[in-house]
Amino acid sequence: MADITNEMIKALRETTQAGMVDCKRALQETDGDMQKAIEFLRKKGLASADKKMGREVTEGIVASYIHSNNKVGVLIELKTVTDFVARNPDFHELAKELCMQIAAANPLYIKMEDVPFEVVEKEKEIYLEQMKDSGKPDNVIEKIVDGKLSKFYSDVCLLEQEYIKENKIIVKNLIKEKIAAFGENIEVSRFSRFQIGG
Repeated sequence: MADITNEMIKALRETTQAGMVDCKRALQETDGDMQKAIEFLRKKGLASADKKMGREVTEGIVASYIHSNNKVGVLIELKTVTDFVARNPDFHELAKELCMQIAAANPLYIKMEDVPFEVVEKEKEIYLEQMKDSGKPDNVIEKIVDGKLSKFYSDVCLLEQEYIKENKIIVKNLIKEKIAAFGENIEVSRFSRFQIGG
C-alpha cells in the first residue's frame, strides 16, 4: 500500500475542498491514486447531497441574465438553506449559469412533476398514434413511448436538460454537485424567460 503523505492530503484538499480526514481516507481507499481519490470524494459527496436535498430552503437570491443581443432575458429564484451560502460568490455563479441554460435551452418547467398530467397524456397519445401502424408488439411500443417521453422531459424540464456547457452532465446533477460542495440543499423555485418576438 502506498505511503500517504501530508503533501498528498494537502494537494487533494486544495483540489476538492474536502476535509483533511476525508482526503486521507480517500487516498487510503484508492492506494494513493490522486484521480481515483478525487472520484471517490465526488461519489461520497453526491451520496450525501441526496440526503441534504430534503432540507427546507428559506434563503436565496433572485438572479438575472440578459443575452448580448438584448432580445432574451431570464429571471431565476434560486433558494438554499442559509444566508451564508446565499451570499457565496459560487452560489451566485450557479444562478448565472442556470439563467444562461434557461436562455439557451428554453425549458417550460422546472422538473418532471411540474408537467401537467394532460400535457403528458397528449404526448403519449401522439406517440401511440405514430406507432399505430408499425406492426410492433404492444410491449415494444410501450418501451418506445417511454423512451420518447424521457426525451420530451429532457427537452421541456430544466432539471432534466443536458447542461449547455457540458452535455455529459444533466442540470439536476450539476445542482447536486453544488449541494455536495456547499453541504446545503439548493432548489430552483421559479424562473421566467422573456424573448422579443418569442
